[in-house]
Amino acid sequence: MSKQSNEWHMLTLVGQDKPGIVAQITSALFRTGAQLGEASMMRLGGNFTIMLMVKSGQSLNELEQSIAPVVAALELHSSFQSINASLHQHELPNTRITVYGADRAGIVADTTSCLLDAGFNIMDLASDVAGDEADPIYIMHIEGIAQNGSEAIETALEQIKIKGVNIDVTPIDIMIA
Repeated sequence: MSKQSNEWHMLTLVGQDKPGIVAQITSALFRTGAQLGEASMMRLGGNFTIMLMVKSGQSLNELEQSIAPVVAALELHSSFQSINASLHQHELPNTRITVYGADRAGIVADTTSCLLDAGFNIMDLASDVAGDEADPIYIMHIEGIAQNGSEAIETALEQIKIKGVNIDVTPIDIMIA
């Protein structure tokens, strides 16, 4: 007899991008009676990746087995981890930072370290590489909370800007009715 669980798990899936991944995975989870929480799904370098919160009355092993046929058919790599989840308790970002610069080693580490030092909490970061192989351009879109204000962020990022990186810091005006 399997142990019943009502804990949240993080399902991570990665594989070559192809139509139907989201529909087939979420349908398989629906058939198990699983509850879905927050998700992040995106295409990265020709691969599709999913991070999805899943709550189920099934044990972790049963849950893994219930989606195994779909995972195998789609040639995905999957893993579940138990997590502590707090739904409906979101902080809203108040600052958006856009970074454009010649792709070089350390651009992400340098930028995010400066932001940390300035009291910035990253809530979302998406990046891309544009240009071509001879002249790649690294692009980051970052949203988060500037706990010490935009001026502290601007000041901290000056050391990155002098390295030839373009950075735009924009307040996010969230109107909630």
